[in-house]
Amino acid sequence: MDGTVLVADDDRTIRTVLTQALTRAGCKVHATSSLMTLMRWVEEGKGDLVISDVMMPDGNGLEALPRIGKERPGLPVIVISAQNTIMTAIQAAEAEAYDYLPKPFDLPDLMKRAARALERKRRAAPVRAPEPREDAGDLPLVGRTPSMQALYRLVARVMNADLPVLVSGESGTGKSLIARAIHDFSDRRTLPFVVAQAADLAGADGPSALISKVRGGSLVLDEVGDFDDDSQARLVRMLDALPDPAPRIMATSQVDLMAQMEAGKFRQDLYYRIAGVQIAVPSLRERVEDIPLLADHFLARAEREGAGYRRLSNEAASLVRAYSWPGNVRQLENAIRRLVFTAPEEEITRAEVEQVLGNQPVTEPTRGGGEAEKLSASVARHLRRYFDLHGSALPAPGLYDRILREVEAPLIEIALDATGGNQARCADLLGINRNTLRKKITDLDIQVTRRRKLM
Repeated sequence: MDGTVLVADDDRTIRTVLTQALTRAGCKVHATSSLMTLMRWVEEGKGDLVISDVMMPDGNGLEALPRIGKERPGLPVIVISAQNTIMTAIQAAEAEAYDYLPKPFDLPDLMKRAARALERKRRAAPVRAPEPREDAGDLPLVGRTPSMQALYRLVARVMNADLPVLVSGESGTGKSLIARAIHDFSDRRTLPFVVAQAADLAGADGPSALISKVRGGSLVLDEVGDFDDDSQARLVRMLDALPDPAPRIMATSQVDLMAQMEAGKFRQDLYYRIAGVQIAVPSLRERVEDIPLLADHFLARAEREGAGYRRLSNEAASLVRAYSWPGNVRQLENAIRRLVFTAPEEEITRAEVEQVLGNQPVTEPTRGGGEAEKLSASVARHLRRYFDLHGSALPAPGLYDRILREVEAPLIEIALDATGGNQARCADLLGINRNTLRKKITDLDIQVTRRRKLM
């Protein structure tokens, strides 16, 4: 790696770590805790790359990006921030940041991004930053987990692309919020945002009335997987006859449309018309580390609304984090609101959380319209999400063996558990030779506990 990097962060530890890592990689580094100093360096023509925090003692790093772009066109800026809402990723993209990483960041990952940034200039033309909605700060799209940060970056990349967007995820994950965010921060934000159900397509004038209402804005097909055959046919005809300027088409679905299509329950021609970009919203179970963050968010919102200050005790917070949340973020929000209004003291206790959660469902939500999801469809869904998390890059080589290993290990572990650790019965169950099973147990470092299976 070769070049001069300007590092701006008010955290001395981060400045030290980045300075040491970049210097070892062959870069010259200028580090500062002041945005004013950073801007002076930029104006003096110093630096081939900027790595900047957002919240600085003397200013906002995001607000400085347009000025940096004006002073030094083509100078890449990597934004790092402890801010964990979708707003930060979107604002960074709108301000033409080269890249965005949340804190705490993975140092090797940041070094790879810095190396790429030093090799090429930014190519996108500047775009006008959007006027944020008054309630934008209340969007519960918060999270530090890699899956949510990857989702934020994907939303920021596609919001102005002329491609249809399919947002999938379980009920209560925030699919409609993702669609709304794409519209509100796109160049269509001043045009109508229309959400349509199957009933809106009924009648001779249904489709034309919808298009007239949208007027080149954004049309969201809500839970398109629930549309019947007639509605799907009407939708295909409508999409094939969109006027100019055509509206942005987005769709949401809590069922696996690929599995529905394979089962003959969803039109193939419709699927490929709405699935230009696929955004999978992770369930709360898939981002457990975000649960305390979301709980704090909802507690703070309730306080702003006049409900009074409340906080979770350590034991209560642990229970909230351990719960399965089949209703996802929506269920978590409802539970927190109920706790705020029913807890007599500022500190919410574990017993109070147990009382609220004890009256809520704990079963796992089903996908595919209530039918059990096929294993192949489940694997395909997770693999698509795995690829999506890499954005435009490809996973590391050796993917085939890594995937097989990840599937093989739990299969053998579960089979061993089902047979009480009896390797002969397990080999017979799996249909493989006992010596083969022993070798796989060793290679995969599987712990075998022999016990009597209770039936």
